[in-house]
Amino acid sequence: MEGSLLCADKEITELYNQYVDMIYQISFMYLKNKADAEDAVQTTFIKLLNYKKPFQNDEHIKAWLIRTATNHCKNHLKHWWRTNAELDTMYDYGKEDTKDETLEALLKLPGKYKTVIYLYYYMGYSTEEIAQILKQKHTTVRSLLSRGRKRLKDSLGGEFL
Repeated sequence: MEGSLLCADKEITELYNQYVDMIYQISFMYLKNKADAEDAVQTTFIKLLNYKKPFQNDEHIKAWLIRTATNHCKNHLKHWWRTNAELDTMYDYGKEDTKDETLEALLKLPGKYKTVIYLYYYMGYSTEEIAQILKQKHTTVRSLLSRGRKRLKDSLGGEFL
C-alpha cells in the first residue's frame, strides 16, 4: 500500500473491516446519534474510495480516515437545518448506543476536548501523534487534554483518573 493508490476492492474491504469501528466511535462521539454516525462512516469510506492521492503507509491512512470523519462530523453539526432544530427532541442520545458513564460524560464535552481525550485514552495515541493527526501543536494538544480531563473529572464528580 505504500506510495500507491487504493484501487483493489480487497484493499478497501480490508481497510473498512480494520477501521469501521474506530470511525463509527469517533462519529458517534460528535453526532450523538446512531443513524448520523452510520451516515458519517459511510461518507468517510466513500471519500476514501474517491481519494486519488497515494498514502505513505497504514498510519497515514488511519490518520486520514480520522481527520476526514472528524471534519465531516463538524461540517454536519454546522449545517443550517441542524442549528435550527430542537436537538433535545430530535436525538435519543445515549440510551441505546452507550452505557458507559465515562463515555457519556465525554460525549457531553466540547468537541475540541472530546477528540483529544478519545484519541488519547480510547485509541491509545500519544500526544505527538494526536498533534499530527489534528494538525495542531503538541503543546496545544497537551493543554486540551489537561483541560478536558479537568472538565470530565468535574462532570463525573471527581471520580475520573
